[in-house]
Amino acid sequence: MSDRIIAACDGASKGNPGRAAWAWVAADAEGTPERWEAGPLGTATNNVAELTALLRLLEATDPVRPLEVRMDSQYAMKAVTEWLPGWKRRGWKTAAGKPVANQELVEAIDALLQGREVEFRYVPAHQVGGDPLNAIADQAASECAISQEAAGTAYGAPAPPAPSASRTEPARTSGATRAKTGGRPGAKSGGKAPTLKAKYPGRCGACGQSYAAGEDITKVGKGWGHVGCKGE
Repeated sequence: MSDRIIAACDGASKGNPGRAAWAWVAADAEGTPERWEAGPLGTATNNVAELTALLRLLEATDPVRPLEVRMDSQYAMKAVTEWLPGWKRRGWKTAAGKPVANQELVEAIDALLQGREVEFRYVPAHQVGGDPLNAIADQAASECAISQEAAGTAYGAPAPPAPSASRTEPARTSGATRAKTGGRPGAKSGGKAPTLKAKYPGRCGACGQSYAAGEDITKVGKGWGHVGCKGE
């Protein structure tokens, strides 16, 4: 039997920045959840939460076993698989010449990836019939962001939280799809800048890195870019 670990990690920020948390869930080779953990971050951005979730997952898994990581954050995944070499060559500057956001987290993840067999897999969030492990991690991170209390297998909770129905709704596909917020379409609560689903790939006006079609974007400066780049 394969000793491969299948896992998912996710972060949540209620306000971005706002009350935040990270979570991961690890399964056996057949995809049955075995362990999970969620931890609070106080006030942080979504990107910090996403990167911290990956960091904690790598810290909690055996480095000699092959690992498959499922994520719904293209920012976090691309940061450590595509953009990292260029950041290093430019002395931790983006293509736009700005300091790399969340450098300490990215460096810590990079160190943990050295010598390990890790496969990253992007999975869209909140999809009917979507990845079940991602849905669990998403729910755990969301609940922890609200409670700000650590939870997981090590804390006596053997069963991970069941994803709510709202986390498996089909995504709208017409134009630049607006995120569901419970208020004015496309608007974050509290009158913050609107968050949309990018209809086409583009380049972040803050960090200079690309974003993919379908990724959450918001107004950054005079253009559009990664949600987590606003205010970082």
